[in-house]
Amino acid sequence: MTKLPYQSAHEELHFINRSGWLRAAVLGANDGIVSVASLIVGVAAADPSPGAVLIAGAAGLAAGAMSMAAGEYVSVSSQSDIERADIARETAALRDTPEEEERELASIFESRGLSPATAALVARELTEKDALGAHVREELGLSDVHSANPLQAALASGLTFSVAAAMPLAAALLAPEGMVIPVVVGATLVCLAVLGALGAVAGGAPKLPATARVLFWGAAAMAITAGVGRLFGVSV
Repeated sequence: MTKLPYQSAHEELHFINRSGWLRAAVLGANDGIVSVASLIVGVAAADPSPGAVLIAGAAGLAAGAMSMAAGEYVSVSSQSDIERADIARETAALRDTPEEEERELASIFESRGLSPATAALVARELTEKDALGAHVREELGLSDVHSANPLQAALASGLTFSVAAAMPLAAALLAPEGMVIPVVVGATLVCLAVLGALGAVAGGAPKLPATARVLFWGAAAMAITAGVGRLFGVSV
């Protein structure tokens, strides 16, 4: 009889594996809504003509999407470089000083509450099975779930920025003459509330705190930009 692989009888639903792309997606969407809406509101406060609003919004969308994608790729690539360098150093240490590395692994387990004998046994068995994998997890705190993925982060951030930024731009284009600012502000607050709720649902977190947080900072950004536009009477 073929022995089936072990399966836990206690299945749990976790969302931590979404953290990489979800963080980038929420950041891109939030920045797309807030930055383009704030730009439109600031410009409209100084020059409410449809042409000025359209140019400002379209330019903000295009530049922001590229900036977000490039920024995420560069920053997450830097994180990935650090991870690879640490793993390379750990590989060299395991090759050159395997006994010291095993004792270090045992000391980690001791610090977590295991007795010295049990910690040494666990360290020995994990070392025999996959020494590098054990040190990467236990010493460096890295795993496949948390490993940096620059391309995934860049695509998620750039795409969600573009989609989200199109919302306040569409609201500005459809707004009646003289009503650009209130229409854009109202549409933006609705979009931010939806974004906060969706992000919380996707991450399995409470919806109210996430929604309130996104609304507060989005409203503050638009208020400040509108104030600057009115104060100087120029496009911001």
